Amino acid sequence: DTLISRARRTGYLRGRIDGEVFELAKPVEIDYRQSHRLDIIVDRVMGRADSRKRIAESVEKALDLSGGLVIVVDADTEEETRFSQHLSCPSCGKSFDALTPQRLSFNSYEGWCPTCEGLGTQRGMGQNTLIPDATKSLLDGAVAPWGALEGPLLQLMSAVSREAGFELRTPVSELSDAALEVLLYGLGNQWLQGEGGQRFKYRGLFPTVESLVRLSPRFRRAMGEFVQDVPCPSCRGTRLSDVGSAAQLLGKTLPDLADEPIREVRQWFESILLEGRELEAAGDILKEIQTRLKFLDEVGLGYISLSRRAPTLSGGEAQRIRLASQIGSGLTGVLYVLDEPTIGLHQRDNRRLLTALKQLRDLGNTLVVVEHDRDTLEAADHVVDFGPGAGTEGGQLVATGRPRKLPVRKGSLTARYLKGELEIDVPKRRDGNGSQIEVVGARHNNLKNIAVSFPLGKLVCVTGVSGSGKSSLVNDVLYGALATNVNRVHWAWGEHDEVRGLKHVDKVIRIDQTPIGFSPRSNPCTYVKVFDHIRKFYSQLPEAQVRGFKPGHFSFNNRRGRCDACDGIGLKCIEMHFLPDVWVTCDVCDGKRYIRDILNVKYRGYSIADVLDATIQDAVGIFDTFRAVKRTLQTLVDVGLGYMKMGQASTTLSGGEAQRVKLARELARPSTGRTIYLLDEPTTGLHFADIQKLLEVLNRLVDGGNTVVIIEHNLDVIKTADWVIDLGPEGGDDGGQIVAEGPPEQVATVESSHTGRFLKEILVA
Repeated sequence: DTLISRARRTGYLRGRIDGEVFELAKPVEIDYRQSHRLDIIVDRVMGRADSRKRIAESVEKALDLSGGLVIVVDADTEEETRFSQHLSCPSCGKSFDALTPQRLSFNSYEGWCPTCEGLGTQRGMGQNTLIPDATKSLLDGAVAPWGALEGPLLQLMSAVSREAGFELRTPVSELSDAALEVLLYGLGNQWLQGEGGQRFKYRGLFPTVESLVRLSPRFRRAMGEFVQDVPCPSCRGTRLSDVGSAAQLLGKTLPDLADEPIREVRQWFESILLEGRELEAAGDILKEIQTRLKFLDEVGLGYISLSRRAPTLSGGEAQRIRLASQIGSGLTGVLYVLDEPTIGLHQRDNRRLLTALKQLRDLGNTLVVVEHDRDTLEAADHVVDFGPGAGTEGGQLVATGRPRKLPVRKGSLTARYLKGELEIDVPKRRDGNGSQIEVVGARHNNLKNIAVSFPLGKLVCVTGVSGSGKSSLVNDVLYGALATNVNRVHWAWGEHDEVRGLKHVDKVIRIDQTPIGFSPRSNPCTYVKVFDHIRKFYSQLPEAQVRGFKPGHFSFNNRRGRCDACDGIGLKCIEMHFLPDVWVTCDVCDGKRYIRDILNVKYRGYSIADVLDATIQDAVGIFDTFRAVKRTLQTLVDVGLGYMKMGQASTTLSGGEAQRVKLARELARPSTGRTIYLLDEPTTGLHFADIQKLLEVLNRLVDGGNTVVIIEHNLDVIKTADWVIDLGPEGGDDGGQIVAEGPPEQVATVESSHTGRFLKEILVA
């Protein structure tokens, strides 16, 4: 009554209670036991051009009267449109702070998800762990911890399925996105009614497991190997708070754009047409975004998404990101030093990168590039070649000049390969053993529900442009399924229906480029277990027998024989306040690692410290009569690591060197002839001559009846394969399909295959 009388005294004639119009001068019946919505009708006006001033005045009065809220009603359709001066929802009244850049940043407390604090992940169980077989229905036990639904659990899930609109008999793989969202993340705070009359809230699989992992140490220990990083249940992996995730630009949210490949984001921003006030608000920001995306795309990074985490980037990808920022800076007179920027690039993307490098050069800059790639060498203005060998056999300048005019008189292998005097020959194709591993329904990441066969007893190359789905197929789907079903170890695998032909394989070994050790005490000869034999051998020498030395005395990790001053490292760490630590040679053992008595035990004039300081190639000669040691060391030489020192710290090895050390370890083991070896770009950092050695080793494995599956961009490797599986045709969402498969000669005839096009050139040559 107070509000109505106040509006009547102000001069207003009509109002609405709960949508019903009434006159303010007449009494109205109000039920004071219920809440009501009261509207004051400020004006009724026709929408004509000459009514503009009157409408503006009426809106201003309405906003002043209501405190910032006005409702416009169409008299004919009675359709209401609400306008508010506040950052709040007109329906529920929830208010929001002004949208600032910090609100859209997961590195700011204003914008990050309060649950995961901007990480986007939490510890829990992945979808494939909780639902190992998506072809099953919930009723048949698709969720592993539940098993087949029965009893109270069946009643509860029946209520959930009714609310979410899906059938419990439907296979999980056929559930709609909305239904799967409910299954995994729950229904929030909504109360449900079970068949037995019980009321409950369904929180979802992910939040429930996350709570158990966080709150129950016993559950965490029991589920140890199954626990992994999973998307945050609150932000679904976007890292942002609700406000930041909801903000839209022309129908797209920031997480939507961040999850798309850079190439598609670039096209979207270039298609934006702003005018008037919007163009003025955007200013130079839009142009800056378009320019930066253009540079990222041009250096061959169009297939990755903006949300890609930095630790998952390869060295080449991280380097090309920094290169893109330099191209955009427009600086001149700068010396750029790049270390193998073509790592992980397909030949098509490789040429785009070379175009970007030439663009930097043409701006007046100088680029010094460490590289083995043939296209990069041929595109260079000047080549400086070191050699003639590696390690102690290198370090000399053997050739310098333009690529095609490099002299070969000083033993330049690079010059001989560039001129065609040396080349990697195409071997005779193997027929295999007639069996195959078949992956059915692979749909992990961008794979398009493909079926692909890997013939056994062959060297198989998986190719395709960057981001086409090679790693998803081989490392996630194939290795995950084989490791779980053949090696009997738990491994999270990529989404697929099934893998057939497992009976033809008794072991799977993945040889990747992860470090072989994280301590300076670890080295190649300890990793391949050859140092154990050498220590045992030295303990059996007469000088060691007299002194009572055991194999442990010859370990630099054992107090009985190592130098106490440096703890067997050979180096001492000097802490520099506010500066990085400095490592200096131990002044007691002079970097030998051992005490004097141990160093006095020698074989052929070599102490145990001399053996660690020798190259692997020299060590083969030292232990030429010791069959077990020589065989293992020879495998290291065979994979092109003869130049490396026996005691070189594992932390100093490149990814390619670490991968070849692992390969040598597997070669030294007895082979069953039914093993699958998986390698991801093993030629990274390898010269033409080293690639030749690597191929000889891989062919030796295949000739023994094993199968080698390689993800590779190097055409010299692809042309020597028995079978090629080419994915594409492009990267990201445009990839994930089989473009071509068969022997290299057959793939080279497929016009839609980017790999085939470049393969055709090299096979004809």
